[in-house]
Amino acid sequence: MKLILKKAMENLGDVGDIVEVKAGYGRNYLIPQGLAYEASSANVARLAEERSKAEERSRRGFLEARRRAAQLEGQAFTFHVRAGEEGKLFGSVTSADIAERANQGGLDFELDRRMILLDEPLRALGVFLVAVHLHPEVDVELEVRVEREGG
Repeated sequence: MKLILKKAMENLGDVGDIVEVKAGYGRNYLIPQGLAYEASSANVARLAEERSKAEERSRRGFLEARRRAAQLEGQAFTFHVRAGEEGKLFGSVTSADIAERANQGGLDFELDRRMILLDEPLRALGVFLVAVHLHPEVDVELEVRVEREGG
């Protein structure tokens, strides 16, 4: 019996794979559990169409992320904050602060704080390179300068 998997299954295949299984296993377990559906010619054609649409969406997402990365490349943001004598901040600069500053800078898209890969908030004076994750294949680095308030 040929089935199309709805969910990835160990030792069987990934989502969308057409697999050959014994009739009883397919009829009594995979189909009733919602793990697979029959691989009729109409379902195979629908699967091929869904894959091509997904590839097109993925390609468009990648191109859009590259366009956004071009806008962000070379950007530097300066934060003037209160700091102690050793350069330790009274407070911190967070990913939300960086996203807010970037969105004020005239981008034609909204940079979400979750896109900014910052392990922990910046708590010291200096220059930091902060990664921004726009797409699984597109990352860009921003320069963040943290300077003492008043010079």
